[in-house]
Amino acid sequence: MRYLYNLATLALSTVFLSALAAPAGSFKPRFEWDKIKYVYAFGDSYTFVGGTEGYPRWSFIGSAFNFSYTPQQLLEDEIQVNVTGSDGASWLEYLTGCFQGRPSECAPRQLWDFAFSGADVDKNLIPLHHNFSVDLVDQVREWALYGSDVIPHPAEETITAFWIGINDTGDTLNNSTLDFKAFWELEMQSLFGAVQNAYNHHLRGAYLFMTLPPLERSPDHIGNPIAPIYEQNIKDYNAALLNHSAHFARTHSDVNVFTFDTHQWFYDILDNADQYGFTNITGFCECSDPTFFWFNTGHPTARVHSLLAEAVEAKLRMDSFV
Repeated sequence: MRYLYNLATLALSTVFLSALAAPAGSFKPRFEWDKIKYVYAFGDSYTFVGGTEGYPRWSFIGSAFNFSYTPQQLLEDEIQVNVTGSDGASWLEYLTGCFQGRPSECAPRQLWDFAFSGADVDKNLIPLHHNFSVDLVDQVREWALYGSDVIPHPAEETITAFWIGINDTGDTLNNSTLDFKAFWELEMQSLFGAVQNAYNHHLRGAYLFMTLPPLERSPDHIGNPIAPIYEQNIKDYNAALLNHSAHFARTHSDVNVFTFDTHQWFYDILDNADQYGFTNITGFCECSDPTFFWFNTGHPTARVHSLLAEAVEAKLRMDSFV
């Protein structure tokens, strides 16, 4: 696989961090989950939902082939039922109650999901999975260009989720020459450059960063000799993500910055599977069987998404009023 990567570019990190530390307003809206009406999302197959204006079974709206869209297309786009990375709804659909139809007609929360299945952070670091894919950097850029002035995002009523890196850690796994920790640092520069772009276009209020799950425990990697490397890469990626999210919080005092430890949450469920009704955590079933944890070799079932939504909501309620 071709990587457009050079360790010399790490010298640019100071420049990027300076950009992230751009002056921010002093007013931080009080976060109250019950007052949130708009949920935005950027990410990959763990987060995407299908839409009538999206690339079929890959996105809610747009693709690399159709990067622009009109206000009418965005506002009339409809979420398609159960077009996700699982056998049913996604965690964000459970979290918002927005399962189908126009997001603007959902209550109590609207879901504006710009994630693209198969996305990496930045196509300049890792080649696109497909020529129609939209990486996270471009997901944010696309929204900034064509959606930022169309959909409401008042700070007191908005939260934005960023969940990315699953494909990045998987796509690089067999690269024997890569300095992974340095590479994750580059990925964070790109990721938080995109977060800054969202911030610059007034998508503020609250940000939620999700860590990566322990995919070395997925059916595709259980017992695989490379699993320990995968495990360490995911831990290192998560450490970089937490470091950069903390830095962003320090330099943007007008935004509520939250993290959810998906990695530990997956471990807890997998280690206590019987308590949650899962009887198979090593195989998978591309069906609607609530006893399976994994829907396929790398994606959990809708029941896992439902439980995850409950856990995320509980965390956001704990973060309310803090």
